Amino acid sequence: MTPIAHFHSPFSTKFGIPKQSGLVEELEGEIVFEPEYRNRDALRGLEEFDYLWIIWQFSANKHKVVSPTVRPPLLGGNMRMGVWATRSPFRPNGLGLSSVRIKKVDFERCIIHVLGADLMNGTPIFDIKPYITYADSHPKARSGFVDTHPIVRLAVEIPAHLASQLGPERTEILRKTLELDPRPHYHSDDTKTYGMSFYNMDIKFRVCKGKVIVTALPTDSPLLSPDERKKD
Repeated sequence: MTPIAHFHSPFSTKFGIPKQSGLVEELEGEIVFEPEYRNRDALRGLEEFDYLWIIWQFSANKHKVVSPTVRPPLLGGNMRMGVWATRSPFRPNGLGLSSVRIKKVDFERCIIHVLGADLMNGTPIFDIKPYITYADSHPKARSGFVDTHPIVRLAVEIPAHLASQLGPERTEILRKTLELDPRPHYHSDDTKTYGMSFYNMDIKFRVCKGKVIVTALPTDSPLLSPDERKKD
């Protein structure tokens, strides 16, 4: 298989990306088709759907998968489950599946603008399919260990000067992303500072007593004014 498109995302590395699609509904991204697939006829009718399935590749995972079990983050990163019972990126063929909301279909440039994706910038996409309610929605279905381990969201503290530089929309996306606690789930050091790529910025944060505290932008950030750089 060869990619039909690549994804454009605010995340240039996999660290920090929501672990499932739809967890940060406002998170914007673009499906940009390869030249040979930039045909507006292939997009005809897509504007009548609300959601898409994206089939893509975990392109940042380079090592060969050898274990039949993985450690899901939702279980704290310590309990093992069979790989087929999880959505782990560490699987034999390295394929991902995400459901995303269609924001806009740009027929002129053959770009699909979507919301809520969990893909890294540059991710290869092999196929897209429309989400169909009668076939794809099973509201009463069991979800294994996910049913007994709900997602925990943390409080997030973002400095006012950073929020003013990001603007309200990106600040809210950053807040909802950090609420999900991007750290490896076996990390619990309150003093450790983590770095996360977000819109070409290196966001620094630490987690202390259940709260994510954003510390500062690096001094070479394009969003910092000269005066703010002096303050840092």
